[in-house]
Amino acid sequence: MNPTQPLTAISLFSGGGIGDIALRASDVQVLVANELRPDRASVFQQNFPGVVMHVGDIEAQKESIVSRTKALLQGAELDVLFATPPCQGMSKNGRGKLLARAAQGDRLLLDPRNQLILHALGVANACQPRLVVFENVPEMRNTMIFNEDGVLTDIMEVISDSLGSRYQGSWQVVEFADYGVPQRRKRLITTFTRDPVLKERLNTTHTLLPPATHSRDEEDGLLPWITVEEALSDVPSLDARTKALATGDIPFHRVPTLDKAKYFWVSHTPAGRSAFDNQCANPACGFQENASHGAQRNRKGINQSKKTTPVYCQACGELLPRPWVREEDGSYRIMSGYTSAYKRMRADVPASALTRNLSYACSDHKVHPTENRVLSLYEAFRIHTVDEYAFDWQRVDNQRLADKTIREILGESIPPKGLERIFTHLAMLLRL
Repeated sequence: MNPTQPLTAISLFSGGGIGDIALRASDVQVLVANELRPDRASVFQQNFPGVVMHVGDIEAQKESIVSRTKALLQGAELDVLFATPPCQGMSKNGRGKLLARAAQGDRLLLDPRNQLILHALGVANACQPRLVVFENVPEMRNTMIFNEDGVLTDIMEVISDSLGSRYQGSWQVVEFADYGVPQRRKRLITTFTRDPVLKERLNTTHTLLPPATHSRDEEDGLLPWITVEEALSDVPSLDARTKALATGDIPFHRVPTLDKAKYFWVSHTPAGRSAFDNQCANPACGFQENASHGAQRNRKGINQSKKTTPVYCQACGELLPRPWVREEDGSYRIMSGYTSAYKRMRADVPASALTRNLSYACSDHKVHPTENRVLSLYEAFRIHTVDEYAFDWQRVDNQRLADKTIREILGESIPPKGLERIFTHLAMLLRL
């Protein structure tokens, strides 16, 4: 190929196009994309106006995706197929456990979303890209699906069998903080290639992915992880006690208010700790040895949060700043929920993975490290590294883009800075 020409790609399960930012930054031209949800597809189209977007279920759109891709290629090879199937159904159950259940005649109810990868493989087989890249949660390695013959099979085996002997592949879990992202986010990156140069690379190094640039302990001369404090050091302060907005010069820098009780819990929560473990806030007492929260297994072996965690100070009897529920008789009990809820981030490490619930204090590790609030969307853009790229949070149809949709797009995507590191490396190999 001409090394001066951009590589070509198609993007499946594209969401709002966050992953495709990385392709564009790596000089890879996306020709055709597919996304189920019209709201996400509209954001994609706003940012990638030259890409043919097929909106709808991939099974129904598959033939159109293939035909349009071939028409645009005009006989040339497709370089990359990039697919990010839904991860919500990926199972932590082991292969052996599921197969044993099936052998005993258990009628397995597997998440139908896991089967969507078969349609992505159908597109791959029809277009024969030089490189196939799947991105998903680490649990994908342990996920079982029904193959095209209806046999319960390991999903990685399904991928290998479907692509056939022409392709050779590998997969590994990547920590995106290791690529200079101020966020801990582990993802499984799966690569299969039919390109001779890349196959030789796989045979010698057993991976197509680039080496880490950062590390927790600065090992082997690598740069230190980028912390939340470094990412947000110059962002104006906000407080969730009142519905206050920062300067209008910073779009999306706003946070929801917290009611009086939640503000009480959050304001007494130290960095790296959960409000469930807060100690006495009574200045006349200040007892710091109240029993901590936690989880324990019930008689059925199910791990549940403790219901006996004290909500009153064991020294003075004052109500503790812990998530509580008020009973009909006016008394209080500890709130049921995950022990990581109402947990304050640490400023000296990368953020925990941003989720679709990033704007809720009750979500996992989502309270600002030093201020009494959650992250603003603007701060989430920084933590996710979207702010480092030209990206317009608008719909192409000019309809209002809800904050909920923005959170979902972020929570379902991976940081483009880390993905750019991967695709720049893969593009370099494809150009050899």
